Parts: sequence; C-alpha cells; structure tokens
Amino acid sequence: MTTRVERLVAALEARDLEGMLVSSPENRRYLSGFTGSAGVLLITAQAAKLATDFRYYEQVAEQAPDFELVAVPQQMPQVLARELRALGLERVAFESQDLTVETYNIWAQAFEGIELVPTSGIVEELRAVKEPVELEAIERAVRISDAAMVHLMDVLRPGMTERQVAWELEVHMRTHGAEALAFATIAAAGPRSAMSHAVPTERPIQEGEPMVIDMGARVDGYLSDMTRSFCVGWASDQYLEIWDTVLQAQLAAEKGIRAGMTGIEADALARSLIYGAGHEGKFGHGLGHSVGLAIHEDPRASFLSTAVLPEGLVLTVEPGIYLPGWGGIRTEDMIVVGGEVSRVLTQCPKVPVVPGK
Repeated sequence: MTTRVERLVAALEARDLEGMLVSSPENRRYLSGFTGSAGVLLITAQAAKLATDFRYYEQVAEQAPDFELVAVPQQMPQVLARELRALGLERVAFESQDLTVETYNIWAQAFEGIELVPTSGIVEELRAVKEPVELEAIERAVRISDAAMVHLMDVLRPGMTERQVAWELEVHMRTHGAEALAFATIAAAGPRSAMSHAVPTERPIQEGEPMVIDMGARVDGYLSDMTRSFCVGWASDQYLEIWDTVLQAQLAAEKGIRAGMTGIEADALARSLIYGAGHEGKFGHGLGHSVGLAIHEDPRASFLSTAVLPEGLVLTVEPGIYLPGWGGIRTEDMIVVGGEVSRVLTQCPKVPVVPGK
C-alpha cells in the first residue's frame, strides 16, 4: 500500500469510515497514478482496487501496479456493489463534489444495504502540501510557461489578434516540453482586458492599450499558472501608475505570506495596498489559489477564506485592478508557502511595456 493510500486510510478511520470510492480524475491519479478517463478506486485498510473497463486494463498494470484491477465487463455500479459486499463493507464514503445526483441514485439502488456517506475534500486535503516529486513537475511547468511568455514579449506586434497571441504561446509551450496547456489561455487587449477571464477573439492589438495574458503549461499532470500585463510600444501615465500599484501589492504579498496565515490574512497583504491607492471595488477576485493536478485547488488566499495556509502549499499570487471601459492589469506568480519565507517560482520578467517592433 502506497504512502498516499495509507494517509487516506488514516483520514477515513478518523472519520469512522470503512472505505472510500474515489471517482474524481485528479484524486484517482494522485492516489494510484492512473490517468485513464474512466474508473473508480475502492480503498479500505485491507484493499486498494481500481475498477475500469477493457480500454484500460493494460494501462492499470503499467500506471497503478499497487492496485488490484477490477474488470468491468458490465455496468460499473453492479461491479462496485459486488466488490463492496465481498469486503463486508456496510459504510463507504464517496466524493459528493464529483458524483452527479443521477449517478448517486443509480449507485444507491445497486448498493442496497450499504450506506453511502457523502464526503468532500478528504483527498484534496492530502494533495494540498506538495511532495518533492510534485514540486519538481510544477517547477518544470513554470519554466516552460516562463520561456513562452519571454518569447511572446519578443515577437508581439501591434495588429496581432488576441487569438494569434494565444496560439503563439500554445505552440511554444507544446514544442518546449509541455504535454498540454494548463487551461485555455486568456489574452485580452484594450477594454476587454477588464474582463478577468476574457476569451481571446479576432480583435487586433493596438499600440498603447492595456493587455492581460494568463497562461500555463502541464507537465506530468501538474500545472503552472502565470499572468503578465503590459502595453505594446508605449503606455500612458495612468497605466504606469496602476501597473505599479498592482506590482507593489503583489510584491508585498509574496514577501509577507507565511505558513499559518489564513486566506483572509494573506489576501489582505495585497488588498490593503490596492484599496489604499483608491481602487476599492476594482479588485473583485481573491488574491490566489492553490495549484497542482488541478488549476484551482484549496486552500485559497481570499477575502472569503478562513482556511489556514500550510507550509509546502503551491499558491498563486495574482492581484489586479479592473476598470470597465478602460482595461485591466493583473500580475500573477506562483509561490511555495514557507514557514519563514515563501519561495517565488515564477521568474518571467514583469514590465509595463514591451517594444512591439
């Protein structure tokens, strides 16, 4: 039984649970190594099984050798029910955040006599603090996205469209070691940059207008996340002033975040500077989120989060100011939260203007 599974078993026992059915792809991969698109883990103190269909039998043997393969030649619920009864289980946890109501009802009917206990966040809590092998993959993803953004800053020209910018980044990341994008790239210019999650369009980029680019790479399943904001060619005094406010807020947060802080306390390090500069109400999202196998993990640095940030957490630090009708500015790095000092992973330069020629 692997260390990760042992930790899960201990967490289940502390909750008086006999076993757990793990269905979410990220948690399934974290515990077993299996990357297939379909399957359910069955984990107890005595057993670690992976139920999946014919497409993945060989993949299970390759990626999850510590798990017993449970072949699923028929419907999954009936196979799971047979396994649960064979183990003598009467109470089993499931991931309520992953299972649809329809699937739950089907499972409940097939598992008659076995209590299904809804749980949330048990495996995610284990995933929060990154192991050395996880950090190594994240750092490789960060280096790839760093290099892609540096490349873009060199080739970006007025007249390129937002979609061309996104494609330029994707090609560079995929040809320099990324297995995929971490998420769909955000590239927004002009007034559209005030939309914090804008989708790239065919809009041409003009000289001197605000531009926000949010992007990342995936390496061995682990993700990077970075945002840079700048103008092409030149920037107005207003832009330079707001850009510097965002930068100072980010630097203050990166310097001040420590393990043991709550998400609210971490968020306040940046928010107090932005609000103090007269931009209250213009920084509408949280300061950051954890990153790992998923792009948005918990705990978070947010004005809504009372969760404590543990040492070894990989966290984004991404303050922003957004002015509808004018544009937006966001700067985002990834850090590893430390007990005394946090380590900044992202190394791409931060500049308010790129030459564009």
